[in-house]
Amino acid sequence: MATTPFEIARIAAKAASGKKATDITLLDLRGLSDVCDYFLICTAANARMLSSVVDEIEEKVKKNTGIGPLSHEGRAGSSWVLLDYASVVVHVFLPETRDYYRLERLWGDAPQVELEIEEDE
Repeated sequence: MATTPFEIARIAAKAASGKKATDITLLDLRGLSDVCDYFLICTAANARMLSSVVDEIEEKVKKNTGIGPLSHEGRAGSSWVLLDYASVVVHVFLPETRDYYRLERLWGDAPQVELEIEEDE
């Protein structure tokens, strides 16, 4: 059975949460964008945590779905890392960069999806 875009986003969100990312937001872009179905956006407190969150997302999505990112932008020294899973694009920001770009406002027409991440799952 194929993994749905929502399942990929949920696994990535849970991985981010497990590494203490904050403000985890899932935007439903279906019908608004031809690029992807979902944006998962989260914040890491510092550069070291950002790298840890990105590594955990890549590891957990691969382990649970067999899917790796098609590409990623940013890395060491970056304040924003983007992981492209085709139907899901994951954005991991440092706080000041997230405040600057404000993707939630840019995509203000996109509904936010409740993730209900459980730590003990």
